[in-house]
Amino acid sequence: MDLSQMMTGLAVGGKNQKDMASYKFWQTQPVPAFEEAGKKQITQGPIKVIDPERVSKTPDALIEGFEWCTLDLTNEEELKELYELLNKHYVEDDNAMFRFNYSESFLHWALMSPGWKKEWHVGVRATKSRKLVASICGVPTELRVRGERLKVTEINFLCIHKKLRSKRLTPVLIKEITRRCYLRGIYQAIYTGGIILPTPVSSCRYYHRSLDWLKLYDVGFSPLPHGSTKARQVTKNHLPSETSTPGLRPMESKDIDAVYALLERYMRRFDMNQAFTREEIDHWLVYKKQPGKDQVVWSYVAEDPKTHKITDFVSFYNLESTVIDNPKHDAVHAAYLYYYATETAFSDDKQAFKERLQLLMNDALICAKNARFDVFNALTSHDNPLFLEDLKFGAGDGQLHFYLYNYRAAPIGGGINEKNLPDESKMGGVGIVML
Repeated sequence: MDLSQMMTGLAVGGKNQKDMASYKFWQTQPVPAFEEAGKKQITQGPIKVIDPERVSKTPDALIEGFEWCTLDLTNEEELKELYELLNKHYVEDDNAMFRFNYSESFLHWALMSPGWKKEWHVGVRATKSRKLVASICGVPTELRVRGERLKVTEINFLCIHKKLRSKRLTPVLIKEITRRCYLRGIYQAIYTGGIILPTPVSSCRYYHRSLDWLKLYDVGFSPLPHGSTKARQVTKNHLPSETSTPGLRPMESKDIDAVYALLERYMRRFDMNQAFTREEIDHWLVYKKQPGKDQVVWSYVAEDPKTHKITDFVSFYNLESTVIDNPKHDAVHAAYLYYYATETAFSDDKQAFKERLQLLMNDALICAKNARFDVFNALTSHDNPLFLEDLKFGAGDGQLHFYLYNYRAAPIGGGINEKNLPDESKMGGVGIVML
């Protein structure tokens, strides 16, 4: 598995895959069975009604020598422990050439969003050494699934120390965070993975746009196409240094209300989308410079020069990968497309919408290139099929599957057709980005 597969989510959970895919375990969980996906009629709603009185107040016992803990991520030492666990044991490619490098700033951003719950940052420690050896985390969010609003937990960072992979800890971790969510009255969850479990509500494909093709070639990410040359590939992927959208500038706190109003309207066009609050817009999209903290998110708005109205916005976030044992490069800096919206989506002129989106996204590529990113990644979700191929994104090797826990819904389009290619007729399904 190479870096491109790793970035697609094919390796989500890394070598936990076999454990994660234990169908025997999933048969005991409130998730739809595989055979349900083909049914003509699927009644949307919770699969199991949870009685709060019957939820255990104590966790299941762990194997001898290990104990549960709750991570305090306001404590820099514990945040660093999680950072070190993930960076050594979360996702790496099979050839051990690349490894995701979640910065402490990224974890702070991803796990301490508005309404975050300390007890949803679950850890396992070795009793004697006190070393952190496993984690699973969740943050609260609100989804709309075909108009139905759901309070859910977004599950992430399921990670087990390499030496404990044979201990079948994954089901135990999932059961424990489920119990902790139930105790808070949250009975549904959303999660993603690169492997097939029972049963995806949607599947998207990752696409990659080279920003520094030569570096990506040097580290083994981008192959040299047959019959081409390095110089030709560099020319093909060249971007101008200046953006073209009139009034494009970095988003500021003063833009929160305008972006919230625009994004709220834009998101409702998708079958499954995130229902943001103003506080969440502030947290997820506005970069606040702090000493010693890395920038995680880049957001831009287009302000009409005449009316001063915000007509568009686009954002991306930073997730780098460490390059192992490469003499020239120690990291690949990847930008991931985050949320965006444009007023042209609400006009009847579909061609104008497509052209505006291509302009906006090309400018996002330029901004990422100017911020020293090497590659720009995007799914086939949202309205992305309108620009992926025209802006020279290349197809990734894997798919990212979306799952709902304790909730049944008819399959939702992931922007791809039967040939696994971006398809404008398959848009309008997935309107959420999972980190």
